[in-house]
Amino acid sequence: MTRHLSQSFAWPEHFIWGSATAAAQIEGAAHSHGKEDSIWDAFARTPGAIAGGDDLQVAVDHYHRYSEDVALMRELHLDSYRFSTSWARIVPGGRAVNQQGLDFYSRLVDELLEHGILPWLTLYHWDLPQALEELGGWANRDTAFRFLEYAEVVHAKLGDRVTHWTTFNEPLCSSLIGYAAGEHAPGRREPAAALAAVHHQHLAHGLATARLRELGAEHLGITLNLTNAVPDDPADPVDLEAARRIDALWNRMYLDPILRGGYPADLLEDVGDLGLNAVIKDADAMLIAQPIDFLGVNHYHDDNVSGHPLAAGEPAALVPTDSPKSSPFVGSEHVTFPTRHLPRTAMGWEVNPQGLRVLLNRLRDDYPNLPPLYITENGAAYEDAVTAQGTVEDPEREEYIFSHLDAVAGALSDGVDVRGYFLWSLLDNFEWAWGYNKRFGIIHVDYRTQQRTIKNSGRAYARLIAANRTMA
Repeated sequence: MTRHLSQSFAWPEHFIWGSATAAAQIEGAAHSHGKEDSIWDAFARTPGAIAGGDDLQVAVDHYHRYSEDVALMRELHLDSYRFSTSWARIVPGGRAVNQQGLDFYSRLVDELLEHGILPWLTLYHWDLPQALEELGGWANRDTAFRFLEYAEVVHAKLGDRVTHWTTFNEPLCSSLIGYAAGEHAPGRREPAAALAAVHHQHLAHGLATARLRELGAEHLGITLNLTNAVPDDPADPVDLEAARRIDALWNRMYLDPILRGGYPADLLEDVGDLGLNAVIKDADAMLIAQPIDFLGVNHYHDDNVSGHPLAAGEPAALVPTDSPKSSPFVGSEHVTFPTRHLPRTAMGWEVNPQGLRVLLNRLRDDYPNLPPLYITENGAAYEDAVTAQGTVEDPEREEYIFSHLDAVAGALSDGVDVRGYFLWSLLDNFEWAWGYNKRFGIIHVDYRTQQRTIKNSGRAYARLIAANRTMA
């Protein structure tokens, strides 16, 4: 592997090194110990919704193997573990509290603390109780208040030990991709419902943030997946307009309500006939724009965009599955995604590490009240296999990780306040609509035996953490 800046960089003494997962992707025990359907359990029963007909029933059995997994975290020298609690496990059916579900997370938190690992809790990573979806889901304003109740329940159980709280992970995906594109649960293709979902998730974030702060939570924030919308030809007004539309819809529709107290005017004009204004109430902006202690940034790739049709025979960029490119908001009549002929991961996503540095600087420059930043997800899927020697050699992932850490180091040198990095993901797992076909983990999982094997990339990451502690 190329020698990287990140391997000799003087990382801040208290920089947090971590890894991340999501409850629905790893836990299994999908209908055990009081848990009922989430929207992903229901969506997985839809023919053709999940690659290979896969489901979440077992996933990687973290529910039963969490002690083993925490021991692996310790072997990797992680400072922190970013995990999510399952709403459908804690308040199944959106009704009564399930004590067994809360007890599981209490055991997990205790195990982390016993191993010196900081628990970093995310309240919502896409697993809405199916019963609430049947009442309208995130298109129903009442769901924001049900989320507030759920947040209070989790804090009552874990608030004595958990100090870092993230309200939502990637609301773009759980709103636009789930309610407009139909590619994620709940699988709806309703543009107006998608915009209502965006707003009601913002409202839920604000309500929960205010209440958790009242209850004594110390560090509160939200995680957004953000892109650089790169015009294919920066001198072409048509491409510039396409980039503006994507930036408004995928970045500023989330950043601005939280950090500026309102939706961007150009975004409201773009979606004006789809009803976003109709769901906004007078006091909502103030409720949403609660002060936050950190902003989580998830970034995997940029998006090269054009307002022109692709030329005959021109290869299109593979469609990233984390972007609602089939959404009616950004149909092919407005935006195309020409390839830049960069290397790609197994997801078809461009590998352009410097894009992360550009993004972090843009956030610093555009948002004067920006709180400290954490990279809460960054990683790559590649084809992996266990060798006859029992190792997993994944040089492409290792290069991806360290080249992106170089970009973080560069941003720190630029004066951007980045305080931690969480690698996605700790474990190979259920990769949403891709089922078990895509492996992001730094720990390989044999889905038949549940055998865990730390990949070479994971061991390289552990060496970096250990070396940084030595230098500190």
